[in-house]
Formats: sequence, structure tokens, C-alpha cells
Amino acid sequence: MNLILWRHAEAEYGPPDLARQLTEKGRRQASTAAAWLRNRLPQDTQVWVSQAARSRQTADYLVQDYTILATLNPDIYARTLPRLLETAPRNGTLVIVGHQPWLGQLSAFLLNGDWGGDAYWSYKKGGFWWFQLKQDHNGFHAKLKAVLTPEMLA
Repeated sequence: MNLILWRHAEAEYGPPDLARQLTEKGRRQASTAAAWLRNRLPQDTQVWVSQAARSRQTADYLVQDYTILATLNPDIYARTLPRLLETAPRNGTLVIVGHQPWLGQLSAFLLNGDWGGDAYWSYKKGGFWWFQLKQDHNGFHAKLKAVLTPEMLA
């Protein structure tokens, strides 16, 4: 499976967290990244997003249907995510629009094979990491194909 982990674009600060909206810069970031992705994603790509407005607004720029999952909200525990990935199509493409720190924690797990404490890798706002992901009886095996930020794509 191709797995694209995409951090929501820049959003306003302040509570309530799930209602935070994209800023003007965030809208530009999301538009730039989505335009690049749209030209490379197959038509049957699945898109999963958190309930947060900023994640949904980021995904809106892909101009395709998406599934909203509370299991991807900002405060989730990253170690629950491999079980969620097991439900994804093994030969398809999945885009997940989410949040730090769990995006960075999941990426570290996929590439290192273990959780390594609470360490995580940094994702730029609006940036994404593209993995080739396989799963067998030994767990997940990931290859990093690309790491891109909106600034790199502009």
C-alpha cells in the first residue's frame, strides 16, 4: 500500500481545538500540497481525516470524498494506529490527514520497527511523508518514498 501521512496546514491558535480553522497561509499550503498530490494519486485513493476542522479543510483541497475518523483526532494515542492501518486496503493508496505528535510517532514506528519511547519526528505544517507499506506476520515494513513540504512544492 502507498501511505501518505499529511499534516494539516497552518491553523489559527486557540480553543476549542477541533474548531480551529486554516489561516490564509494554511489555505495556500493545503492548496499547493493537494495540487501536487492530485496529479499523482490513483482515482481509488482513500482519504481519512480527523474530526478537526483544520484537517477537513486541508483534505478539501484534494477535491474528493474522505472519511472522518475520531480515531485520528489530535489527542489520540499513536500506538492505536497500527490496528487502524490493518483495516486499509493492502494494495491501494491511503492518505491520512492528521496531527503532531502522532504523525511523527507513527512515522518513527513504521521506519524503526518499534516505538522507541515517546520520541517523534517533526512534520512541517502542510507537509507529507509518502511511504510504501507492506504488512506480514512480522508486522509492518515501510520504505520512505518522499518527504515534501508546501514550500518545496511552490
